[in-house]
Amino acid sequence: MILKSDCRHFPGDRPCYLNKTQNLTCDNCSHYEKFKERILIIKLDAVGDVLRTTSLLPSLKLKYPDSHITWITRKNALSIFRNDPNVNRIIAYEDTDAVLTALTEEFELLYHPDASKFSAKLAESALSKQKLGYGISKVGVIYPYNKEATEWYEMGAFDNLKKKNKKSYQQIIHEICQVEFSGGEIRIFLTDEEKEFSRQFAHQYKLNRFSHILGLNTGAGGRWELKQWRFEGYVDLINRVKNKPGLGILLYGGPEEEDRNDKLSKLFPNIINTGSNNDLRGFFSLVNLCNDFVTGDTLGLHVATALKKNIVCLFGPTSFNEIHDYGRIQKIYPDMDCLVCYKMKCDFVPNCMDKISTEQILSALAQVNPIYS
Repeated sequence: MILKSDCRHFPGDRPCYLNKTQNLTCDNCSHYEKFKERILIIKLDAVGDVLRTTSLLPSLKLKYPDSHITWITRKNALSIFRNDPNVNRIIAYEDTDAVLTALTEEFELLYHPDASKFSAKLAESALSKQKLGYGISKVGVIYPYNKEATEWYEMGAFDNLKKKNKKSYQQIIHEICQVEFSGGEIRIFLTDEEKEFSRQFAHQYKLNRFSHILGLNTGAGGRWELKQWRFEGYVDLINRVKNKPGLGILLYGGPEEEDRNDKLSKLFPNIINTGSNNDLRGFFSLVNLCNDFVTGDTLGLHVATALKKNIVCLFGPTSFNEIHDYGRIQKIYPDMDCLVCYKMKCDFVPNCMDKISTEQILSALAQVNPIYS
């Protein structure tokens, strides 16, 4: 048999791209690469967390350069991995193939860094010689596979430990997965088509008339009421910067921010609304148009981080320490004892977001560009 089925280029059920594009077969191909470790990563929720978990990939490839990596995630996160050279196979959790892969294929390493009952069942069932992260017992209780996973496990159970934590999420998941964290980046690889999409948007709105572009990601989804800054705050911020020479302002958000951004667009006809119904990759492409980005602790934060923007991030109920700043994120949070409460709603008056001022944001922006001074 001339077929080398252990080659990383062989997809298993069809010709590889080298056969299709260059008519090569295994007996006359110089691109043969045998993978060694087969690695399975299971990380499902949420989209922003899946995105920031991609910071693991550089470290894994450094430790296991000849590995074959399979990642199981939800369908709404599949496109995160488009164009990423370090993931060999992406499988949707909702598809039967996810279960069959876990039950029939054998892996050297399984990483499941999420103490979730849904995904832990799949991790527990998977055939792997070593498992790191979290599984589920026969009585339905989550437990850590390894001692490095205990700290994160207990933080999920005790709010006081979560509040005391000083480690970033990236550092924590690297420790769980027993790989060294040396500042590995969150990863987005835009395709040529996606870059063209943003160029067309820039042409349509004549963004070349601006020397600098500020992005405002005005919401934070519906789960955490106080992850988003107050509407009046954005009105005040836009009023303060709208006449800065050469500055363009773009609004960002999803369906839950549609009304908010429409109201801001009506109040300020000269700012540009990027729309609330872009698909995930379209959102990535449009965020890439910015120089600076103001956001809450939400998906937009991780997207802008991956795209290496200058970021001002506003924090209230969630942990600012868990966000690795990469030297590009300025964190703003009020001086309140109740921070990092992880409450969905709050009846404090004033609350944490009420106490974040326009001056704090302008001061942070001015540190990266004097245009905001």
